[in-house]
Amino acid sequence: MIISELNKAEALRYMGHKGDVPPVLSDILDKCEKMVLEAIKPAYVYREASLIREDENIKIADSSLCLTGNDIARHLKGCDKAIIFAATLSSSADTLIRRLEAEDMAMALAADALCSAAVEQVCDIAEKEFLSSDCCNFHTRRFSAGYGDLPVSLQKDIVFYLNAQRRIGLTVTENYMMIPRKSVTAIIGISDNKLEKHIGGCAVCNMRDRCDFSKCSNCDEF
Repeated sequence: MIISELNKAEALRYMGHKGDVPPVLSDILDKCEKMVLEAIKPAYVYREASLIREDENIKIADSSLCLTGNDIARHLKGCDKAIIFAATLSSSADTLIRRLEAEDMAMALAADALCSAAVEQVCDIAEKEFLSSDCCNFHTRRFSAGYGDLPVSLQKDIVFYLNAQRRIGLTVTENYMMIPRKSVTAIIGISDNKLEKHIGGCAVCNMRDRCDFSKCSNCDEF
């Protein structure tokens, strides 16, 4: 996967910047964008699976992966299948950020924000690729462990289910932090029928009341 340009507007949001961009910040972003694009090695893996509903939980067929909580149940309402996936920028992104932290904190901050934007771009590109088939006409937005009441501890199970450590070098620490740090795991529901819209995005995030990065004050829908 090749990314030729990064979403600087999204990076500025991660940096907490609003309004006009001063020339000095624009120059920093331009320099960091080049460095990030040269450093990252985007990759992703995914599996499509049937969903089995047992009591209040949802199990992924042919696995021990169990999705618990009311929010993921609402998210997957009407879906009989799901795509489980993981994406990463690779360890080289972490290495670049650490090096810049020792050299120039302003550059490090910009690089960190650009990498956060970049991994979301990787997810968007991956979605377009694996949702392009006719069987994925109706699908939800991606939903990650830690959203709402879906436990963040599920990260480990997802990585194991995808064999992501061997395939893309992705691991999860005992504190459920992903390594490389600029990585994402997510679940997308698939249905043969049109799905109802539900409140999602920032509205179901546990950090919504104290997050500086929310895109707007309104709830997103999917």
